[in-house]
Amino acid sequence: MIRNRKLIQWMLTICISSVFIFAGTLENSVQFTPKFDRNIARSNEVVKLVIDVNIDKGFHIYSTHPEKSLSPTYVEYTDTTLFSKRGVITEPSTHSSYDSNFDMDIYYHEGRIKLTQDLELAKDIESGKKEIEATFVYFACDDTKCIPRWVDFSLNLTIEDGSPRSEYVSNVIEEYPPLTSDSELLPEGLNEQVEKGILSFILFALGMGFLALLTPCVFPMIPITVSYFTKEGEKEGGKPLKSASIYALGIIFIFTGLGLILALTFGAAGANKIASSPWINLFIAGLFIYFAFSLFGHFEIQMPSAFRQFSMKQESRGGVVGILFMALTFTLTSFTCTVQFVGLLLVAASQGNFLWPALGMIAFATAFATPFFFLALFPQYLAKLPKSGGWLNSVKVTMGFLEFGAAMKFLSNSDLVWQWGIFTKQVVLATWVVISLLMGLYLLGKITLPHDSETKFIGVPRLVMSIIVMSFALYLSGGLFGQPLHGLIDSYLPPVVDSTRANIVVESSDNHRVEWLDTLEEALEESKKVNKPIFLDFTGYTCTNCRWMETNVFEEPQVSKLFNDFVLVRLYTDGGVNYRENQQMEIDRFGTAALPYYVVLDSNDKELGQFPGMDTDADKFAQFLIDAKQKFEMEN
Repeated sequence: MIRNRKLIQWMLTICISSVFIFAGTLENSVQFTPKFDRNIARSNEVVKLVIDVNIDKGFHIYSTHPEKSLSPTYVEYTDTTLFSKRGVITEPSTHSSYDSNFDMDIYYHEGRIKLTQDLELAKDIESGKKEIEATFVYFACDDTKCIPRWVDFSLNLTIEDGSPRSEYVSNVIEEYPPLTSDSELLPEGLNEQVEKGILSFILFALGMGFLALLTPCVFPMIPITVSYFTKEGEKEGGKPLKSASIYALGIIFIFTGLGLILALTFGAAGANKIASSPWINLFIAGLFIYFAFSLFGHFEIQMPSAFRQFSMKQESRGGVVGILFMALTFTLTSFTCTVQFVGLLLVAASQGNFLWPALGMIAFATAFATPFFFLALFPQYLAKLPKSGGWLNSVKVTMGFLEFGAAMKFLSNSDLVWQWGIFTKQVVLATWVVISLLMGLYLLGKITLPHDSETKFIGVPRLVMSIIVMSFALYLSGGLFGQPLHGLIDSYLPPVVDSTRANIVVESSDNHRVEWLDTLEEALEESKKVNKPIFLDFTGYTCTNCRWMETNVFEEPQVSKLFNDFVLVRLYTDGGVNYRENQQMEIDRFGTAALPYYVVLDSNDKELGQFPGMDTDADKFAQFLIDAKQKFEMEN
């Protein structure tokens, strides 16, 4: 393999040398300044060669690691007897791209970089002033061609008598470390936690799970959990603790197992792909509607007889399958918004690494499932209280209305991906207004349903609840006429996009018109024209947490004002023209499948900063933009 690589290198050199006559611009595309870390040294001491390299825009040179490119960058010395050891050349992080011609990833550098090499002076080197001659060897490349360059340079170093000083004696690494296979790699953010030890990693995963409970993605599962286990509690011989435990354990193991299996079979974005599937969202919407009708007492119009017989058969087995089915629904719902920590775990699992991802997913899901254990437990005990029939039926009907409202969220998800244009923001909002009004009328006793007890008078609690619900309906109706709604409510509504998925112009709260591009290529061109950094927003049509950030953080005056200093790009990963490319870019380049996810790039596609997903602190997000902007200005 090494001989073949050398042969290819020589063949490549000979072939490319033939285009020298056309390579005048390439010759001047790389400027470098070599120097030693000091001017005076003693025998057996280690001096450090530092090469500051400035690569013009649109050009690059290859990595110094021999296994990362066919022609690595290196330094060749005229008199090798001056050194007893020559270390490897260390380099900053590299860019990489797959070369189909040679079936390998090629690693390269752009912009300004610094290369260093440790050199141990020979023991028998004579004292006095030495001129050390060397050649800097590299390939200068643009998008169409590469040419080899051999640039001579010399540096002066004074050798003085005396024993080597301890501060200048160190181990010189002479062997490049072998490349780690992708299956052994962990994403950078995950690796930091792994290095702290297993206990710290588990605690961190638990903490991430509890924080994820604060995101809007999990809220739709609250009414369906309460209503399902309220009905479970009405069954004779039911065991509330057992049912709640099965539900919580089902969430933990299905969330972990399904996430890892999908990552292995469909890649790091496998869970997102399934959760954002319009068919899955349509199924979940149907499930919510089914439960709503069952809570209203109209079982006869719900499901095909074959499915009802199947459900009854499972109930005769103790209802375990039904509970696990609910845990699966919970998992699919939560996957619509993959938080940053889970995104890193899924990337690691997709690369063949299972130990840490499995451990992290179990710990995360345990925290995630804990409050739903209690949400499943309490309704079952309430259903068993004496004289619980009348008021408990009212609770079930109220939950039915809530499930109807939740179903609209999932119907709109399918609509967005399939581009029906039916369940738009205004339609969903109008439906919520009607549902809230009907719920208020029901609480006032103006609407009665099967299994309702006769209402002779309205109690104070029901009256107060009806006032709250009717007021909420009036509040929502304001949104139909352009009045702003609370960000949490707005995050459940579908985004306003046109049917062509073309560039989006958004009117922000401070009356700034903000244009969002939809491809990175457009943004790079625009960035070079206006000399502004690029803000990448990896988002999804079905991502509730993405909507929350857009309506609560992006609309903050300090943030919307800062956006004027950026070229804005919104890259959808679950629908639209380029969603597969956007999805793969997030995974391959930034090592995560999280939604939302934010990155700032410069005009040369160089990363300036990352912001990992949903955060309720607008000041923190604004500071991220300020830091990235300052870094851009320093480099330009």
